[in-house]
Amino acid sequence: MNRRWNGEEFSGQDTRIGSNVVTQANLSVIPSVDSVMAEPEVRALCERCDQPRVVRFVREGIDAAREAVLEGEAIGESREILVPWVVREVCRRFERITVPGLKRVVNATGIVLHTNLGRAPLPDAAARAVAGAAAGYSNLEVDLETGRRGSRTALVEELLCVLTGAEAAAVVNNNAAAVLLSLNTLCLGKEALVSRGELIEIGGSFRIPEIMARSGAVMVEVGTTNRTHLQDFEAALTDRAGLMLAVHPSNYKVMGFTAAVSLADLVALGNRRGVAVVHDLGGGALVDMREFGLPHEPLVADSVAAGADVVTFSADKVLGGPQAGILVGRRDAIQRIRRNPLMRALRCGKLTYAALAATLRLFLNRGELLRTHPTLAMLTEPVKTLKRRGRRSLSRLSQLPDNGLRVELVDSVAQTGSGAMPLEEIASVALRVSFVGGSITELAARLRSNDPPVIGYVRDDRLFLDLRTVAAGEMRIVEAALCGAAGICVESA
Repeated sequence: MNRRWNGEEFSGQDTRIGSNVVTQANLSVIPSVDSVMAEPEVRALCERCDQPRVVRFVREGIDAAREAVLEGEAIGESREILVPWVVREVCRRFERITVPGLKRVVNATGIVLHTNLGRAPLPDAAARAVAGAAAGYSNLEVDLETGRRGSRTALVEELLCVLTGAEAAAVVNNNAAAVLLSLNTLCLGKEALVSRGELIEIGGSFRIPEIMARSGAVMVEVGTTNRTHLQDFEAALTDRAGLMLAVHPSNYKVMGFTAAVSLADLVALGNRRGVAVVHDLGGGALVDMREFGLPHEPLVADSVAAGADVVTFSADKVLGGPQAGILVGRRDAIQRIRRNPLMRALRCGKLTYAALAATLRLFLNRGELLRTHPTLAMLTEPVKTLKRRGRRSLSRLSQLPDNGLRVELVDSVAQTGSGAMPLEEIASVALRVSFVGGSITELAARLRSNDPPVIGYVRDDRLFLDLRTVAAGEMRIVEAALCGAAGICVESA
């Protein structure tokens, strides 16, 4: 029986997609699983992967070919053409899951603590500690003196107490978890007072009000967005209050007609009324950044000295360690937090502890920090050093064949990133790249596909590669990536 499609007759042997006609003859050239499996490239995959999984890739490749034919794509009309097409599709799918998705990249954005690029690069000592812990067993929860079960927190607690002056410490997987755990432990079902000016949102849609709601605390807003006074907290305190939360505005600044309650005053009020005080520092500096010519960042030790029951901060921001959330403060409060069942759900593994302990030990010797601590080294490297590095690159690039690439060294502005010192700009220099006869966005895309990827930023149809976040040993990588992206033979670099 003939059927009609848009007024035309066709037999039941036709499959029509839009205006395309696909006959059974078209589909008959789709290769079989056996024929694709017999191809040398696919047989080679079976040496790297179990055969049933390779068969799955082959079936998926054949399905993709069939769908392409039905959609009218011009991928070939013979088995001799379609088999190689399917083989390429199989290899592409295989490589997609076998090539590491997480790669080291060259950060040329000028943002030192770039959240999307993994924040702080680990110090060499921390990287070695991670490798050592990963390669075998460790004493994660064994007391080597007694042979009995120990606490993983003990691996870093003494270090944290020495560096901050706190009575006790705990570690979880990030600072959001530290805040959540503090609220859930100290204020479950009770009121948590917080200034309206500190109901912040940070990256990844982390909002203080939502975290408070999930913690089981009842949020009570006090004061106004720009002005909050001690009497606002006093007036809002009831017998249902569990704690007062102070949040450091790490990623923004309210300026002008403002007022805020000092942590010391909040603690004094809490002591009088028997209400705990939690200070969420966000970043959390262990040393005075002004010693290194950087803007002031609140010190964890100052919050502890002010008497906060719990101080929370991140390990992978200005501290420069692995992703983790740290809690320090009064022993009774920290012990209560450790006993919370959520502690197990939010705890860190051995690799985090290894990296964190190694990073913390660096702060015992401040005189060596600029040599041993990559984050502080990048933040403080002199501009004249960066310019010297950039001029050497320009000299090497100027010897290459002309292929439309125009590179110049310009002044730029870098940032700390991750909410630390949000309004502070750090003088820097950048390679400013234009591409005569080519697309600058395409050039940037090619750099991102380099091995390793090079990540800069595009502004005013030019590509900028900020050298503050590019290590000296990475400059040759940047140069070779630029050459390759512009189509110049890499060997000539």
